Amino acid sequence: MRALIMAGGSGSRLSSGEKPLALICGRPMIAYVIHAFQNAGCEPVVAGSPKTPMTANWCRANGIVFCRTDGRGYIDDMVQAVRSLDEDGPLFVSVADIPCITESVVLSIRQAYQKSGKDALSTWVPATAVTSCRESMPYREKIGGTEASPVGINIIRGNRAGEEQDEYRLLVNDPRLALNVNTPADYERAEAFIRQNPSPDRPVQIE
Repeated sequence: MRALIMAGGSGSRLSSGEKPLALICGRPMIAYVIHAFQNAGCEPVVAGSPKTPMTANWCRANGIVFCRTDGRGYIDDMVQAVRSLDEDGPLFVSVADIPCITESVVLSIRQAYQKSGKDALSTWVPATAVTSCRESMPYREKIGGTEASPVGINIIRGNRAGEEQDEYRLLVNDPRLALNVNTPADYERAEAFIRQNPSPDRPVQIE
């Protein structure tokens, strides 16, 4: 299964250049996401925009397929990227700023999708986990009676990108998925978490 990693945003709130390349424990943030999908047997494809030229260069230097979009917004860019891949079957669509993701997380999400029998899947975490990890509160919905926020990891059918799909909403109480990096405070929390919780598929490297 392919994994489309969306990396076209400017990351202005982080104030560290292109957000996908912000170093966390000595590695670009996007490298953690790519590594998790690769270890789970997925083929990563990075979708960038005119705002992320250095990310495009980094991908080429590291042998990662890069797809340039027009930078019109997350949904428009995602649809453009999926269509350019000519992908008809299911594929992951993930944000690039969740560096605590691991192989086991990806595998569990894929397994839940396969069991669901649905066309699509979205991943959510309890809002209480998000407020304990992030500076600000993102969008919320009730998932099975629990206030929850989207993680930014989805599975969709490529041949229906841009259309409404029958979706399974997966609620996962996992702090790794609540650590989405948007601000300097988010960055510090994510780096501290990775230092304290190194895993075999995500070694801590310090420069």
